[in-house]
Amino acid sequence: MSRSGPMPDSSHPWSFPVLVSQLPEAGLHQVLETTPAQRGLLATAAGVSMVLKAEASLDVVPEARGRVHVSGTVRARVEQTCVVSLEPVENDVEEPIEVTFAPPEQIAATPKSVQKEQGDEAEISDPPEAIVNGAIDLGKLATEFLVLGIDPYPRKPGAAFVSSETPADPDEHPFAALRALKDAPGGPKGKKPKGK
Repeated sequence: MSRSGPMPDSSHPWSFPVLVSQLPEAGLHQVLETTPAQRGLLATAAGVSMVLKAEASLDVVPEARGRVHVSGTVRARVEQTCVVSLEPVENDVEEPIEVTFAPPEQIAATPKSVQKEQGDEAEISDPPEAIVNGAIDLGKLATEFLVLGIDPYPRKPGAAFVSSETPADPDEHPFAALRALKDAPGGPKGKKPKGK
């Protein structure tokens, strides 16, 4: 297992760059774990109270034409604030990762131009991500998928929303005044507008 990258950087709290030119032909299996400092920065980046644990297990396999396929899973345990009770709640995150990387010059074709070549009914797959400066940052990739997997509305088990408002009185709605005018003696009962 590898501890991720050098010192944590707030722009990329979990960084583990891998040089594409140094990948073995058979590929590379990499397990990344976070340090306490990285987990603190990840919590800030992800908008959660705490990241208690985060790890990724990734297979990095070189393909034809300089492309690289990365697959695996990122797992984490995060502490968030319950949207109902405002109490802390811990949630597990597990997200599959399937991404293809390619040299920047191969990414020039946009999905629309590919669709025009193949016809309107063609299924469009996601374009590959760019290999930046000859490297793929596995930690940054794991961070992106981790953040996507976090529940935006965490709820503590058994927490239920209880409304503090009393039920609305049917005589106090915005149109109650109109009804009062209509029902008043000498009100506009049954009168039709002129000209109709």
